[in-house]
Amino acid sequence: MIKENTKAPNFDLPSTGNKKYSLNDSIGKYLVLYFYPKDDTPGCTIETNEFNKLLSKFKKLDCEVYGISKDSLKSHEKFKGKYKIKFDLLADEELKVVKQFKVWQKKKFMGREFMGVVRTTYLLDKKGKILKVWSNVKAKDHAQEVLETLKSIIK
Repeated sequence: MIKENTKAPNFDLPSTGNKKYSLNDSIGKYLVLYFYPKDDTPGCTIETNEFNKLLSKFKKLDCEVYGISKDSLKSHEKFKGKYKIKFDLLADEELKVVKQFKVWQKKKFMGREFMGVVRTTYLLDKKGKILKVWSNVKAKDHAQEVLETLKSIIK
């Protein structure tokens, strides 16, 4: 993981809506970057739907939300459409950003070891500094926890 109180590395990734996203685009706003393993899987769907449900509350606090996974833009667009997700998803098919943010790690599932994205969320301030990191996130109620943390930081 990248440590709290350090500047997040800049990156550019293709985004849903046929756009290109750069971390510098979010300077001047708070930012939630959540890394998740795979579109349309149970945990990832719960997490994404919860961020989607709370999006207006994040926006009121001048905060943008982006989900990042190694899925293709086509997969992201399908996922976004299926659940009516109102924020953009970023496609990191070459694993550049998941490695930059150190969330590409060895995982275990049913006795098997493999490399994959460890569910991780970064909360950044308006200058791109990392305020808080959540690692090995449990999807349920996570978005609410991030929102509460942001509220307590802003106060």
